[in-house]
Amino acid sequence: MSASSPPRWCIALILALGVLAVSTAAVLVRWGTQGLSTDSFGTTVGFSMLLAAGRLSLAAIFLSPQLFYWPWPDLSDRNLRYALLAGGALAAHFSLWFTSLSYTSVAASTTLVTTTPIWSALISYIWLQQTLKPRTMLGMGIALMGSALIGWGEPTSAAASHPLLGNALALAAAWAVSLYFLWSQRAQATGLHIHRYALIAYSTAAMILLPMPLLLGVSYTGWPRTLYLAIVLLALIPQLVGHTSLNWGVRWLSPTWVTLLVLAEPVAASLFALLLFGEVPALSVIVGGAIVLMGLTISLWPYQRTGSGSNS
Repeated sequence: MSASSPPRWCIALILALGVLAVSTAAVLVRWGTQGLSTDSFGTTVGFSMLLAAGRLSLAAIFLSPQLFYWPWPDLSDRNLRYALLAGGALAAHFSLWFTSLSYTSVAASTTLVTTTPIWSALISYIWLQQTLKPRTMLGMGIALMGSALIGWGEPTSAAASHPLLGNALALAAAWAVSLYFLWSQRAQATGLHIHRYALIAYSTAAMILLPMPLLLGVSYTGWPRTLYLAIVLLALIPQLVGHTSLNWGVRWLSPTWVTLLVLAEPVAASLFALLLFGEVPALSVIVGGAIVLMGLTISLWPYQRTGSGSNS
């Protein structure tokens, strides 16, 4: 794999683009829901499922022209299975994380979800026999501390009706997204092209999530045009550009390192919110963001590729 892998600058550029793209999700949701009261959402979880199902369904539709090239020469029973599993894990991630927000605070949920690099490292160690260098472990710990500081810096007045349940759901969401990236790596390692993998995974997640809003009493119709435009942009930018770039990245880097990169998402999202909405981040967010970037630098520079035969 290493002989045909892209140059380092190309991998770094695409992953940086992916992180920036996924970081636009929060501001797109904020823009699309401006003027809507929370009472109009029906249920918060149901409305979140509406956004998730919409972005995944549209992303799959945008990728569907690849079906004109059916049958795909690179599709096998093995990589199809991995892609389907990844799609199921992605749907589980959205469902668990969004539901956790109804039972615990945003700070607690966000902090637990950002433990993903730990679980990615453990799964890679158990399944792929990948090891972590002390420098990588140190940087991982520093980045997670910064992420926790960002989460804990939010106001403490948020309601948490069932914190134990909510925290357990957020932790399970972190496990799900760890498996999502690992199965993405396996699907591509067994020969499936990234765009075909994405079509299968996103379609699978969409089919699982599509009934959820209706079951939770939230309709797909009757919303302002701005919200529908926001869902289209969510499909194009965070999903197609962001998630697909990160999924492509796990072919060349371990899932642990890709999930470490995603820790920069709240930093970039805060910057977007500052530029677009004039939201000045709290001091804890600024300090936590600097700590996250320091941890990422320690862990990922210089990096080694998954196919190089070296440890992460």
